[in-house]
Amino acid sequence: MAPRSPKKVVLAYSGGLDTSVILRWLIETYRCEVIAFCADLGQGEELLTVRDKALKTGAARAFVEDLREEFARDFVFPMLRANAVYEGGYLLGTSIARPLIAKRQVEIALREGADALAHGATGKGNDQVRFELAYAALAPQLAVIAPWREWELDSRSALIAFAQRHDIPVPVTADRPYSTDRNLFHVSYEGGILEDPWAEPPPKMFLLTAAPEEAPDVAGEVVIDFEGGDPVAVDGRPLGPVALLERLNRLGAEHGIGRVDLVENRYVGIKSRGVYETPGGSILHTAHRALESLTLDRELLHLRDSLTPRYAEMIYYGYWFSPERAALQRLMDEAQQDVTGTARLRLYKGGISVLGRKSPKSLYRPDFATFEADQVYRQKDAEGFINLNALRLRIRALRDRRG
Repeated sequence: MAPRSPKKVVLAYSGGLDTSVILRWLIETYRCEVIAFCADLGQGEELLTVRDKALKTGAARAFVEDLREEFARDFVFPMLRANAVYEGGYLLGTSIARPLIAKRQVEIALREGADALAHGATGKGNDQVRFELAYAALAPQLAVIAPWREWELDSRSALIAFAQRHDIPVPVTADRPYSTDRNLFHVSYEGGILEDPWAEPPPKMFLLTAAPEEAPDVAGEVVIDFEGGDPVAVDGRPLGPVALLERLNRLGAEHGIGRVDLVENRYVGIKSRGVYETPGGSILHTAHRALESLTLDRELLHLRDSLTPRYAEMIYYGYWFSPERAALQRLMDEAQQDVTGTARLRLYKGGISVLGRKSPKSLYRPDFATFEADQVYRQKDAEGFINLNALRLRIRALRDRRG
């Protein structure tokens, strides 16, 4: 709940239409000091003018902080270790960014002596939940201001009119009539012309990836090394988390990898159409699962896979800082101890194929798996195995036959 008269507010600021209007609105509504905070998670050139724009809009101070390394190492990679995918298609690029933004926003608020936090998430979306659950877990004493749940500006057109009255540049134009969110892991698109789930996304919309049909006619190959479930090298070259994601993003984008168009279920109960580009993440998911097929015990793999949808929900719904996510993360990480080795992939016109995998921790034994003659597996043993596993089915069938 917002305080009646906040004195100092830290706003999660992107420089886009919503947060630019919110910054000005906070100042006019609460007559308070507003500190703008923007997390650099790999947005690129769009951050060059963010600080100046915030100050010109009225921010008392503006911070733009490079959190890319922490984002990749402490948020994206743990999520990848769990193979998290929401509803079978969404690799959670926006969802996983919110807890880190909120964490740093809280740290700045405590350092600057602020008494409130603000965000630009709407009252219909998931981000409001993600931000505010993180605030509650990290700094429950700070008040929260969610302008979309308070003000009279109830549409994009109303925001644009407000921005024009206050000489705030408007980034949403007739050429790009939708909203975007970009970070090191992905780009998302929603709203505007994408609200019709029958309408094809305009080809010029995509910022990262080549259209698969326009990708090179010659396939590309990539080799990825993992240690303990984390990617550590590409084509034999050791890379840190940020450089590794950047390298795979470029490679995947060139070959049209990572486009997803889906209608997903928001936490608040609304279905929403989202379009995503996640080239590097798509490559890593495929490579990671290929290596796991060699190194994970069957029952451990199946147990982990049964929990992955729940883990993905925790991230999508905003429970990154919850005790259940932390506990489940420990299980996921324990399962990754032996996921060390190499996967080799082919990239071709939007598709990813596994060419090979190898590991010093492999559980794959050619001497057991071979269809040729061997000295280690007695095929006759399978008869008793089948008989015992079929026993309950036989008993049921005999009962039903008597009836």
